[in-house]
Amino acid sequence: MKTVTRPRIPDERDFTSWLRSPAVTARVGVWLGACFGLAFVTGLVSHWGQAPSPWLPFPTSPSWGYRVTQGVHVIAGTAAVPLLLVKLWTVYPKLLARPPRETRDLVVHGLERVSIAVLVAAAIFQLVTGLANAAQWYPWHFNFRPTHYALAWVAIGALVVHIAVKLPVISEALRHDVDSTALDRATMERGPGVMSRRGLLRTTWTATGVAVLATAGATVPWLRKVSVLGVRSGDGPEGVPVNHSAVYRGVVAAATSASYRLTVSYGGREARLSLADLRAMPQTTASLPIACVEGWSAGATWTGVPVRDLLDRVGAPAGSEVRVESLQEHGGERVSTLAPNFSDHPHTLLALDLEGQPLSLDHGFPCRLIAPDRPGVLQTKWVARLEVVA
Repeated sequence: MKTVTRPRIPDERDFTSWLRSPAVTARVGVWLGACFGLAFVTGLVSHWGQAPSPWLPFPTSPSWGYRVTQGVHVIAGTAAVPLLLVKLWTVYPKLLARPPRETRDLVVHGLERVSIAVLVAAAIFQLVTGLANAAQWYPWHFNFRPTHYALAWVAIGALVVHIAVKLPVISEALRHDVDSTALDRATMERGPGVMSRRGLLRTTWTATGVAVLATAGATVPWLRKVSVLGVRSGDGPEGVPVNHSAVYRGVVAAATSASYRLTVSYGGREARLSLADLRAMPQTTASLPIACVEGWSAGATWTGVPVRDLLDRVGAPAGSEVRVESLQEHGGERVSTLAPNFSDHPHTLLALDLEGQPLSLDHGFPCRLIAPDRPGVLQTKWVARLEVVA
């Protein structure tokens, strides 16, 4: 009878590459941790900026603040992709390490494995869904924003635990030269093979830099010519990108109708203004960037009627919270809330012109909201109604 030889389950000792060393892992991990930290903090800012009525009002200045924080958020997330791939490659053999036999050691080993599994799963989820959101590709059925926000806390919590557990090893690895074998496994090679450790790190930094340059132009105008993967980085009427067109939102007929009227409401008082009425009012011009959660942004010059002037027509007091409604009937951008510090700001406009030209349909004709330091998703287009709610 012929004996069947079953394949042996690989063991971490089978991975002998000189490159799979804590000396490399720690150095890549430092930059990966920095990227995740930046993405987490700027993600909190974005979540705060999109909250309807936060207990702490989102600031109106600097007007470019959200443009910077959201750009950093997407750039940091993009940079984390090659860093995470290299780090996972260097630590992969650890996954195949034989568990200890002593009960206490086995429990500690198991808990560490669970925390790492949570960290890796949350990190991959955040990066994949974040990049998909930047590309406006949603092959899932859950609500992106609350899910991404919740998993950010899971990822950063697991990262803090992981750093705390591995801090002695990280510190030791960083104190030694990258070619040191002090923390290497006994079965590892004792010299470079096809690539040195410094060569691997240089390749990693280069790949990270290329990823950043290929996408950062969506936020940084002078990089747009080299940012081949930058989505919506300057295309669109008057050089300002468009996420959703008037046709897509089904507002063409309503927006171009001669019967269009903007309704401004406060208590029992109401004003109905045609486009001609709005143009007859005193106009204000302001240079304000528009920045979206996908990471793209663009500076622009807007002209229109300050929202405060419109509220004055119905006697609304200073410090009013205003509900802004669009002509569009569906979509997450149909309604937004202007906090009092925004509704009173002199540069919060119901814009009629962009770069000296009447708004195009896709940019919100006949009028759209534009306010300083406000997420683009809240800069409501095709405005139909301003209603004081508080």
